[in-house]
Amino acid sequence: MAAASPVTFDDVRAAAARLEGVAHRTPVVTSRTLNALVGAEVFIKCENFQRVGAFKFRGAYNAAAQLSPDQLAKGIAAYSSGNHAQATALAARELGTSAVILMPEDAPRLKREATAGYGAEIVTYDRYTEDRTALGTALAEDRGLALIPPYDHPHVIAGQGTATLELLDETGPLDALLVPVGGGGLIAGSATAAKALHPGIRIVGVEPEEGDDTKRSLESGTRVTLPVPRTIADGQALPTPGELTFEINRRLVDAIALVSDAEIVAAMRFAFERLKIVLEPSGATGLAALLAGRVDSLPPRIGIIASGGNIDTGRFAELIGG
Repeated sequence: MAAASPVTFDDVRAAAARLEGVAHRTPVVTSRTLNALVGAEVFIKCENFQRVGAFKFRGAYNAAAQLSPDQLAKGIAAYSSGNHAQATALAARELGTSAVILMPEDAPRLKREATAGYGAEIVTYDRYTEDRTALGTALAEDRGLALIPPYDHPHVIAGQGTATLELLDETGPLDALLVPVGGGGLIAGSATAAKALHPGIRIVGVEPEEGDDTKRSLESGTRVTLPVPRTIADGQALPTPGELTFEINRRLVDAIALVSDAEIVAAMRFAFERLKIVLEPSGATGLAALLAGRVDSLPPRIGIIASGGNIDTGRFAELIGG
C-alpha cells in the first residue's frame, strides 16, 4: 500500500482558510495576443501581486501561524535567496514575533533591503561554498528559534497550493498547469490542489537549463545533486529537490520543461510590453516555456503560475534592454 502523502487537499483548503484576509487573492490575467501566439487559451495567476511580491508569503504565513505561542515568542528562523526571506520576515511581523534570516551574500539587493525593512535580522553566507540548510538549522538551534524552511515543510507546501486553488476556482477546469520549480514546494502544493480537483490535468514544472536537478531526479527516480547553478533565475538556483517535495512531485508531476536564460528574458519582456506586468526571472519561467515552445502537445486551456516580481529597476532594465 502506498504511503500517505505528507500534504493533502484538505491541508491546502485549511491553509486557504488560514490565509483568508491575510494574503492577497491575486488576479488572473489573459491576453488575446498570447492566446493567438501559442494557439491555446492561457490564464496567468499573477503572484507578483502577492504580499512581498511573490507566492512565498502563502507558505511562510501558513507555517508560522501554526506555531505554538511559546515558539512564536522565541522567534522564527529561515534561509532563503530572497522571496521566502521577505515572506518569513513579514509573517513574523504579522504574528508579533521576530525573524532571523540566512541569506546568500549575492542575494539581490532589493530582496535583502525588503527583508530588513520587514524587521528581520539578516545573516549572510556564500551560496557556492557553504550549505545553507546546515547553516540555517544550526542558527535556529543555537538561538532557540522555530525554523521555517523555504519549501521542504508540509505547512509551507500546503500554503503554496492555495494559489492554484484560487486559480482553478476562477477559471474552472484546465488541461495543463505550468509551474516554476526551485526546491519544489510551489509545484508540490499546486499539483496536490490541481489533481484533487481535476485528476486529468497535466502538471508541467519549468526549470532553468542550468539548474535541471528536478528533471534529472524525476528521470532517475532518486534525488540528484548538482553544483549550484548560475542562472538569472536566482529563486531557482538550487542544487537538489527537497525530500518531501520530491516524494510528492514524483507522484503528481507529469513533465519538466527547461528554459534558457535568453528565453526567460524574452518572457519578461513580453510580460512587460504586452501584459503590462513585471516578472522577476524565476517568476517568468512558466511563460517562457510556453512562448519558446518548450511544452509538447499544447492542450486547449493552460494555466501558468507567475510566481513573483521582485527585481529592482536597474537589473530589470539591464535584462530586458539587452
